[in-house]
Amino acid sequence: MAIELFNDGKHICLMFNDLGKGASDEAVQANQFLIVSDGEGALIDPSGNLTYNSLVLELQKHIPKKQLKYLFASHQDPDIIGALDKWLFSTECQLYVSALWSRFVPHFCNLNRADGRITGIPDEGMAIHLRDTTVYAVPAHFLHAEGNFQFYDSKSKILFSGDMGASMVDAHEIKEPIKTKDEFYAQLHSMSGFHKRYMVSNKVCRFWVNMVRQMEVQMLVPQHGRYLVGEAIPAFLDWIENLQCGVDLFTQEHYRFRLQSRT
Repeated sequence: MAIELFNDGKHICLMFNDLGKGASDEAVQANQFLIVSDGEGALIDPSGNLTYNSLVLELQKHIPKKQLKYLFASHQDPDIIGALDKWLFSTECQLYVSALWSRFVPHFCNLNRADGRITGIPDEGMAIHLRDTTVYAVPAHFLHAEGNFQFYDSKSKILFSGDMGASMVDAHEIKEPIKTKDEFYAQLHSMSGFHKRYMVSNKVCRFWVNMVRQMEVQMLVPQHGRYLVGEAIPAFLDWIENLQCGVDLFTQEHYRFRLQSRT
């Protein structure tokens, strides 16, 4: 069942958190998002083949597929856009993805399926109009992909933050947002290891925090795990701003060839 993030009667933002349930115990939990603005729709990070059929069934409860206009992909990973071929075959959607990946993601598709259907987002980002709102592709490069974007819905003030803010939890734990500073720190054990490994460096984390603090963000909603509202958002920003991660933590020991003898 979809989690309703925003609804003013004309503009709706939904989160699907458990569509991969039962498909594979080995697959990482992933959220998918639907924005419906005055009858026109956009899917954010629609995921791969594990969730495609379930997502289509859920989607059609809220909007006919023919009214789905856009696919937004934060980056190129299979849990983001692995089912691209099916989406391009079954809809008339245009995919927006970093220009850095626009010539790579057609490899998810059959021959010529992606021709003319992919818009490369420039490094500085761009505004994309969807009926009653503007969705901004917000730069988040190296967090974690080289070309990476988050999507900010100007109507709901939701920042769909991709892997930033992700927590490694089971789908059934994603019912309510993280609301307070204390609750954020209680959840940190499920976030820390992921961010230390997948975010490239503290330098880009600080750049991202400086940008987000200038934005009006009512809700920070990642692609994995629980979402953040209220005082949990500045608590996360304060934490990630000071986190040593990625290449900050690597030494020559991580790049050592270890010859093993055969027995």
